[in-house]
Amino acid sequence: MSEYFSLSDCDVIGFDLDHTLCRYHLKETSRLIYESFARYLVEHKGYDKDLLNLTPATWDFCFKGLVVDLEDGNLVKLAEDGTVLRATHGTSDLSTEEIIKHYGPKREWKHFNSLNTSFTRSAKYYFYDNYFDLPGALLCGRVVDMLHKVNSDFWKDMIAAIDHNYNTSAFKEDAGTYFPSVKRDPGRYLQPCSDSVKTWLRSMKNAGKVLLLITSSHSDYCRLICDHILGKDFEELFDVIITNALKPGFFSLVPQQRPFRTLVNDVEESEGLPSLDKPGWYSQGNWLHLHELLKTMTGKPEPKVVYFGDSLRSDMFPASSFCKWETVMIVEEMEGEGVPKSDAAKSNEAQVEPLEKKGKFETPSAVSKQWGSYFVDVYKSGGEDEESQKLTWCCHCIHKYSAMAIPSVEHIADLPLDYKFPRFSPDKPCTTGYYPRPPDSLLKRLTRT
Repeated sequence: MSEYFSLSDCDVIGFDLDHTLCRYHLKETSRLIYESFARYLVEHKGYDKDLLNLTPATWDFCFKGLVVDLEDGNLVKLAEDGTVLRATHGTSDLSTEEIIKHYGPKREWKHFNSLNTSFTRSAKYYFYDNYFDLPGALLCGRVVDMLHKVNSDFWKDMIAAIDHNYNTSAFKEDAGTYFPSVKRDPGRYLQPCSDSVKTWLRSMKNAGKVLLLITSSHSDYCRLICDHILGKDFEELFDVIITNALKPGFFSLVPQQRPFRTLVNDVEESEGLPSLDKPGWYSQGNWLHLHELLKTMTGKPEPKVVYFGDSLRSDMFPASSFCKWETVMIVEEMEGEGVPKSDAAKSNEAQVEPLEKKGKFETPSAVSKQWGSYFVDVYKSGGEDEESQKLTWCCHCIHKYSAMAIPSVEHIADLPLDYKFPRFSPDKPCTTGYYPRPPDSLLKRLTRT
């Protein structure tokens, strides 16, 4: 495999929607998601009203990559080998001694092998790996703080809160808090794509690339987002649009388990399609039928596909492992560690709120004081003064399942299609593969080793 990655070498270019093509105003969206879940727990499940009160300091707890252990109410940050780097019970930090007491002298999290090899959901833990999840991690921690004894019932309530706000009919029915709020004022939550991104998408299509949009959002919400961020003619930018894709199952399940369906007025036809025979807008589906269509569209027996996404569980791992697609990970945390924001992102921010008012509460991608860096952390052995630097499990997975990582598509939209990006490689330093530059914590780790 070449040590460089270039879009010009790809026949098909695919995108996830949320937090990939569509950037959200994180402050407003995160508050809304938290409130949507908390309000449901208070109003429908009888939880303490104090769940609805948030302070700027509370927001620091939100951190991508945490795993909640549903058996004991602990949230853990994992190293690449599955050792526990940091942990809390609810939102309260566990000391090194408490971590060793709980996880043994080697600080091993017992479910790591299951999570690391399959990324599958479990009744024993939940992995928070995207920005729609993050406010849920904070809510989960605060619920555990209120419980005298942790039991599985609280997690059933959390799942019910998610379903109440996000289920496929909620948008149409104005159910819950989330969708009605976004429908009322999309500009408060969604950042329009810059002209450079729209031009970039058109230039790829004009260069003969097949463009895909694959999202787990339902068609009505997808249309609202795309209308706002790309314009009313957004459908012209893509050859194939797939909504309600139910990732990661889209990549891993066989056609019989998840056929494609056509849509009529945003309602799925009950009869699944035996195959995909033409470009268009579809719902659900599977990558094998899509692959057959892409072979026809490109005229190649094995079209080369690259997919941009922001989730390790739903995008990077399954697209890379099952489909053998190239993947590009959107890692907004890079912007919290010294990587400059794109000009478009700066201009969007300036319109929303003055810079002097910004802090962790306003920018969830900033480094957390409680959890540290998303990429690297210090590992302390019990009873010893020695400290070592370990890559986090999330950072290791980015290197393993992605060709490269960028903070946003805005960062590469002005580059020529044949630009050669250095790709992640086990033979290269851990800083290779990040564009436009590696995060601070990885650069510092490199200078120490």
